[in-house]
This record gives sequence, structure tokens and C-alpha cells, in this order.
Amino acid sequence: MVRLYLVRHGRTEWNELGKYQGQSDIALSPIGEEQAKRLAEHFPAKKLDAVYASDLKRAYSTAEGVAKRYGLVPQKETAFRELDFGDWEGSTYKDIMDKWPDEGANFFGAPEKLQIPNGESFTMLQERAMARLNEIITMSDVMGHESIAIFAHGAIIKTMLATLMHIPLHYLWAIQQGNTAVNVINFDAGYVGIELINSTEHLRMR
Repeated sequence: MVRLYLVRHGRTEWNELGKYQGQSDIALSPIGEEQAKRLAEHFPAKKLDAVYASDLKRAYSTAEGVAKRYGLVPQKETAFRELDFGDWEGSTYKDIMDKWPDEGANFFGAPEKLQIPNGESFTMLQERAMARLNEIITMSDVMGHESIAIFAHGAIIKTMLATLMHIPLHYLWAIQQGNTAVNVINFDAGYVGIELINSTEHLRMR
């Protein structure tokens, strides 16, 4: 069995401003740094055999503190970057609705139909995320890694969780993911068991 901890990055200034970050390389805000510190201090795993992270610094720096606690260094993974927001990068939802009302309406109303101008669709995101996730789970099983962590971003994590729970992309936004949220998924002989979703309990600990 492989136990996966799937974790969203800490808060950034663009999160605070309501700007879509996509693949823009935005650093953690001071609040995000404190969230990442508490996450590392209270990470709910007895051990980790490997840590993987999006190479964007908000995810990678969130991973570093946790990995260090277990004597590991995160492996950078471009496949776990956030959805490419193309022309929408750095925009707020209001900006998007003002300039692209039809596409903006699909973002929440019909994400399975969304094609961001000069960016990705959720189907494209789903395909690249799950391809690499399946490779890592298979490799972990072969290597005898029982417990691994992947640090990524809100939209891509929701997409992976929706896939693992057999939820159509249309209902993607029913899945919530706070900053530094921890999700726990067990993979055992082809079966997938969701144990925990969107836990930020560590943020309430001292």
C-alpha cells in the first residue's frame, strides 16, 4: 500500500488580492510562511519516504520545511504546476468577467467546457496531473515507499481528487482546498481509499 499526502501550498499575496496565479511564480506571503511553518511542525505522518513538489516556489517552499523534518529534499515536478491561466494570469474574477464573460461563466458553471485563452483546459490539466501521479504511485510501490507527499496547487489538487473519487469535472468546485490543506489517499492493489480531505487542523495548533 502507498499512502499519499496531497498538500496545497501556503498563502500568497496574490491569494490575498484574489488574483489568479496559474503558473506565475509567486512567493509565499508572510502569512503563507507561517502556515508552512505550522504545517511542518504538525505534519500528520509518522514517516515519509519521498516528497515531490511543483517547481513553482509557493509549492516548493511549502514542501521544503516538511521534507526537512523527515530528512528529505523535495523532488521538483513541472507536471504538478498549477493550471496554466494563459491570458488570465494576474487577473481577478471581476477582470475576467469584464473581458471574457462567456469563458468566465464556464470557469465555475461548466469547468469541463472551459478553455482559457492561451492557457489550459481542465481536461488537459487532469491528463498531465494523473499521468505523473500514476507513474509516481507505481514507482513508489516498486521501490517499497509506503508514505509519500506531493505539494501542489488548488485547481490541480481538486482535479486529482475529482478523478480519484470519480467525480465529473462539472462538479470540480464542490471540492474545497484551503491554503496548506492536507489530503490523505491510500492506494492498495488497484483500490483507492480517500481518508482525509481539506484538513487545516495544523493551523489551529501551537
